[in-house]
Amino acid sequence: MALPVLIDVGAVVNLAATTTVKDAAVRVWGVVVVGAGPAGAVAAREFVRRGVATLLVDKATFPRWKVCGCCLNQSALHTLARLELGHVAVGCGAVPLSRVQLAAGGRRAGVRLPGGVAISREAFDAALVREAIAKGAEYLPGTSARLGPVENDFRSVDLTAGEENARIRTKVVIAADGLNGQFTASAGNRATIDPASRIGAGAIADAAPAFYEPGTIYMAVGRGGYVGLVRVEGGKLDVAAAFDPVFVRAAGGLGAAGAEIVAVAGLPVIPGLAGLAWRGTPALTRTARDVAGERWFAVGDAAGYVEPFTGEGMAWAVASAAAVAPVAARGVVEWTDALAGEWDATHARLVRSRQTVCRVVARVLRSPRLSGWAVRALSVAPVLSRPVVRLLNQPARIPIRVPGAVS
Repeated sequence: MALPVLIDVGAVVNLAATTTVKDAAVRVWGVVVVGAGPAGAVAAREFVRRGVATLLVDKATFPRWKVCGCCLNQSALHTLARLELGHVAVGCGAVPLSRVQLAAGGRRAGVRLPGGVAISREAFDAALVREAIAKGAEYLPGTSARLGPVENDFRSVDLTAGEENARIRTKVVIAADGLNGQFTASAGNRATIDPASRIGAGAIADAAPAFYEPGTIYMAVGRGGYVGLVRVEGGKLDVAAAFDPVFVRAAGGLGAAGAEIVAVAGLPVIPGLAGLAWRGTPALTRTARDVAGERWFAVGDAAGYVEPFTGEGMAWAVASAAAVAPVAARGVVEWTDALAGEWDATHARLVRSRQTVCRVVARVLRSPRLSGWAVRALSVAPVLSRPVVRLLNQPARIPIRVPGAVS
């Protein structure tokens, strides 16, 4: 089922660098943000709005595709609206969401999930980077970064872009380099991976049966994982999954694993699903040893992650980006070690406590018996889902006090 292409053309062309590694090394930065996904781009914009000289760095060039469920729930949209970014998803042609359909063992159940949208990461991430640049952030794509030592009142960051290398100085660093980010490893900050963690996987289907309607998230649950499917702008079907690694090996690969789960769950077969250009991720569930250290703070997936369900990952990302800005901005003016402890407490309240809901849901989805029971119960009484939906969509409590922002 095709949808009109509403994407802002400017959001899907390559974003040009606004500076060079050589020029970046000449300046002294207030903040360097490493990673230009939703957490990094939003954080960079927030620092610029506070008058902080900000450099946004990413090893990729934009737009780029990422394994992701491509959903923004009500919580994420609420945070974006408070940051005066509510127009971004609309401008990219986001598809409004209204429900989730769960399928397991040939049974299905529909659950209301109002207020969210589906939007491709190619369009959404690029649009957020453009917003940060428009506010005054400098941008360096195609550039890898490594956390360097503290030197006097600065933190150093080593940048590499092709044959060009330089060490730059900044008052504060934001690590937003994602799930498998190693940026803060030199500071001894390595994540602890849950031994039972699943891996992520995803692909894009250009065409799919009309059964897969815009506005609905389809969730196929099986013995080796689950597969989420949702229409994004332009009518393409985003496919995102969480698999047990053993199941993937037994099935013969990511695509075969996804196709098997969709079929066994009882959803219509998507022609060529197994043969799509699937990509995988590292283990999903992980806990960062620290979320802050001397003159650095971690946000988004780099601060720890659990298996999300319907858009929670991006909600955590934008919430942590908004919340870190006032804390880290104080560190730009005058660093104290107490700021690291403050961010640890703030992150625990804002993100880690909300991840508990997803941990519980993930455990249900791991058990064929429990997931089958849940689908049967919800097919009879959909109202049972309301407490979980309410918790997932609950607005993040973030004090936003920036001139011109909605408080």
